Amino acid sequence: MKFSLLSSSFIIAAALLSCNGQPQQSAQETYSDIDYSLYDGKFNIYFANDLGRNGYYDQKPIANLMGVMGEEVGPEFVVAIGDVHHFDGVASTEDPLWTSNYENIYTHPELMIDWYPVLGNHEYRGNTKAVIDYSDKSRRWEMPDRYYAKSFEDNGMTLKMIFIDTTPIMDKYQRESHKYKDVASQDVNKQLAWLDSTLNVSKEDWIIVAGHHPMYAQTKKSNEERTDMQKRVGSIIEKYNVDMYIAGHIHNFQHFRIPGSNTDYIVNSSASLARPVSAMENTVFCSPEPGFSIVSIDDKEMNLRMIDKKGKVLHTVTRKK
Repeated sequence: MKFSLLSSSFIIAAALLSCNGQPQQSAQETYSDIDYSLYDGKFNIYFANDLGRNGYYDQKPIANLMGVMGEEVGPEFVVAIGDVHHFDGVASTEDPLWTSNYENIYTHPELMIDWYPVLGNHEYRGNTKAVIDYSDKSRRWEMPDRYYAKSFEDNGMTLKMIFIDTTPIMDKYQRESHKYKDVASQDVNKQLAWLDSTLNVSKEDWIIVAGHHPMYAQTKKSNEERTDMQKRVGSIIEKYNVDMYIAGHIHNFQHFRIPGSNTDYIVNSSASLARPVSAMENTVFCSPEPGFSIVSIDDKEMNLRMIDKKGKVLHTVTRKK
């Protein structure tokens, strides 16, 4: 597949400028000048992560924005890329955090659609099975397992979404299994073999892999996380020329193109509390703004748009067939 980036100004030098500044921690709940024509006639998907702040910081305003934009965008579903619950996950399907972090925040009618979650490191501080089992209590929470795949078709376009469980894959969390309670019991090799076999038989037009931890990122977090992900997951993704790998965890927007790779690597910002960021090698774009992303697809083109808390498109990644 060929790829292209909208706005040729998004070169490395521009990225250095775009990363300056501090994340904002307040938001207005009025939105104007949103160009909804970008989403017309497309198969639209919301991507949101690092949500769970009990409504504090920018969580409520961004949840409101997602709903208001949904009236025009018409998202098919939401991909929740981990850390829906800070800081210690949930204890059970009856934990009140389900209400304060999720049900009472994402109340807009346009968000009463399927949510496809993955586990983040904060979920692993609690009861990860309860996160999966919540699917039996909530109409919109659709999590059949720790890792899973879904296929979609729309007007002749086909899409494969692959959802992976990244926390057990990294040695750091295995060493801290006393803190990340369910990590040690996971069969990492089984998951990686499943990912390889799933991609091997995937013939859809577009393929997106989503997991909580990024492959590449500018961050103060341990570099070991990314090297483990590159070695164990990245090698499989590169083998099959996945279109996009979309992650969270770092609480800001980042986009990477790696020399020799045909995959766009995306870090999606926090939909509640964001953090500063700066450019590094192979950075195409970065921003410290909180927000979420919208992926819009048809049979000819896929666009990922990074959306700030006012509905402004900060950066667009475009792939063409």
